[in-house]
Amino acid sequence: MTSAADFLPERRSLDAARRAAAGCQGCPLWQNATQTVFGRGPRAARLMLVGDVPGDREDREGAPFVGPAGRLLDRALAAAGIDRRAVYLTNVVKHFKWEPRGKRRIHRTPSSREVAACLPWLELEIELVRPAGIACLGAVAAKALLGPTVRVTRDRGRLLESPLAPHVTATVHPSALIRIRDPAERDAALARFVADLELLRGVLQRGAA
Repeated sequence: MTSAADFLPERRSLDAARRAAAGCQGCPLWQNATQTVFGRGPRAARLMLVGDVPGDREDREGAPFVGPAGRLLDRALAAAGIDRRAVYLTNVVKHFKWEPRGKRRIHRTPSSREVAACLPWLELEIELVRPAGIACLGAVAAKALLGPTVRVTRDRGRLLESPLAPHVTATVHPSALIRIRDPAERDAALARFVADLELLRGVLQRGAA
């Protein structure tokens, strides 16, 4: 099985990486995806948010976090006092993994082999952006970057040691909040998600002072 490592560009820049990723066939997911969804955000972003895999809207538009989960993330970032325009947003896997359900395309969780095959793109993004803080959104991102022993439900709300960045944490993916039916429970979960983001904002502000 090939991997993204076979498609990395010689020139180490985000623009070169984005162009090279557009032709990536490092795992079979490219065959059913509309396009590669590479990360977006400032080259010198101090904060990077990492999700698992693009959704339906992301696949169609070619940008991360532009669907329903992205809109909820916008609300959470604003509530946490974080300017989304200053954040680098990306996913561990760059192609939409889905299964048909009637006329809809339903998100599926990428396998460990698919994550491993695509991981070189994310590693390159981290190398080039060099964020001071990284938030792993959901279990797929947390395990991919921090290892199999990380548990989002147990480890969220605190900083975790990692060579990837000075400040790293794990929290839920905003799509998990959308699936909560009870309004009061959803509001409480959103408030906790905002608090997780505020943790990183606080340490980044202190680091910049």
